[in-house]
Amino acid sequence: MCFDNQTETAHYKTATSIHEFTVKNIKGEDVKLDKYKGHVCIIVNVASHCGLTAKNYQQLNEMYDKYAEDKGLRILAFPCNQFAGQEPGNPEEIVCSLADRRVKFDLFEKINVNGKNASPLWKFLKHKQGGTLGSFVKWNFTKFIIDKDGVPVERHGPNVDPLDLVESLNKYW
Repeated sequence: MCFDNQTETAHYKTATSIHEFTVKNIKGEDVKLDKYKGHVCIIVNVASHCGLTAKNYQQLNEMYDKYAEDKGLRILAFPCNQFAGQEPGNPEEIVCSLADRRVKFDLFEKINVNGKNASPLWKFLKHKQGGTLGSFVKWNFTKFIIDKDGVPVERHGPNVDPLDLVESLNKYW
């Protein structure tokens, strides 16, 4: 079952996979996440002006280059300005700031990951994979691993480098 944008918020607790959600890409176009069926995904909240940005984008790009075609890895990046205002730009500014990083993976519109206005998808992710000290997202570059069925199976904090996820990803290819 796929929920429309108005009812998604109410259904994040009963949803069983990311495939039931629709989000907007960085261009503002609707993207039904069922397009990722059969793919292992990493969903990550990103920020252009964070101390973790350079290393995370570099390693996410490396992973995408190495595993997208061979293993079907998909990376879904969601800009978020909730942590020290480190993603202040509009969609065009965000895309421009990422131009030199040569991002090839999927970039979505800026969202909230915490609070009452949090994206329904992110409410779902946190509901399925709570954090150590509460389910809220604590900082930029929190990473969720999603299996081929769209189920969040692991959550990794900002201090975990993307390349350190490869061992975990190997369980889900």
